[in-house]
Amino acid sequence: MEHPQSFFTKHPNNPIFGDEKIGTLFDIYVTPQADGLLRMDLSWRTNNTTAVSFSEDGVRWDTLHSTLSPEPKSGWEDLVNRNCVLKIGNTFKMWYTGQANGRSYIGYAESDDGLNFHRVQTEPVLVPETPWENLSVMNPCVLFENGRYRMWYSAGETFEPNVLCYAESCNGLHWEKSPLNPILTNAPQNIYERERIGGCQILPHKELGYLLFYIGYRDIHTACICCACSRDGVTGFRRCRHNPLILPTPGAWDADSCYKPSAVYDEAENKWRIWYNGRNGGVEYIGLAEKQGDFTDDDFE
Repeated sequence: MEHPQSFFTKHPNNPIFGDEKIGTLFDIYVTPQADGLLRMDLSWRTNNTTAVSFSEDGVRWDTLHSTLSPEPKSGWEDLVNRNCVLKIGNTFKMWYTGQANGRSYIGYAESDDGLNFHRVQTEPVLVPETPWENLSVMNPCVLFENGRYRMWYSAGETFEPNVLCYAESCNGLHWEKSPLNPILTNAPQNIYERERIGGCQILPHKELGYLLFYIGYRDIHTACICCACSRDGVTGFRRCRHNPLILPTPGAWDADSCYKPSAVYDEAENKWRIWYNGRNGGVEYIGLAEKQGDFTDDDFE
């Protein structure tokens, strides 16, 4: 059964993307495009690449196109995954996760067409350095605001991260990590995130400042989708009273875990939509859940 306080209703066509032929798809990043399409950047486990697909309605998605392949010779990206893409001017900019030897790093690539990306430098732009970053920095989510790049990222263990952190940059390549890190840790009193948190997306909100959608882990194998708000996106986070927003459905395609939310607010329809990767056993596909109406201050603790 769904959580009795669930805000979001799962789409009847779930999973909306992925099948046995395509294989596991995970850790998505959905953005509305200028032409009205939705762009989904995601990780494609079958060939260990990042990939992209487009949709008119958010339910039916085009054929996958790989956007960046691993570069094992680098020593830090035997696998590439967990990326985000922004278009700044005429350039598509990608921050992605590179993984090798049990560690994770964040790299940077660019593209003129949004489909074929090339690395700007051979070294990662962000590496694990602090005790809370442990072996890994991953899952970058980047906003470009007031001439600055702002990155929210997960850090900790490689199998699943533990905390959320923040950094800023003037050019997207050289980052200064916040002295406040980690900016959000799990709340052990909440059973749905008593183990750890990770995999976030953050969006500006006209009333609340910023909405942070993230993964909450009850244990290392059981995850759900949660939300918090913050006036500046870095401090004073308040959790949603309705957490978890999306839970695994017993016996379904997402019976074990619901991971990595990517949210879009449709102002015309006054509706929030969250895409996520659900897992049942060793297989992961993409699902969609929706909520009519916007979040308000009363929705947060």
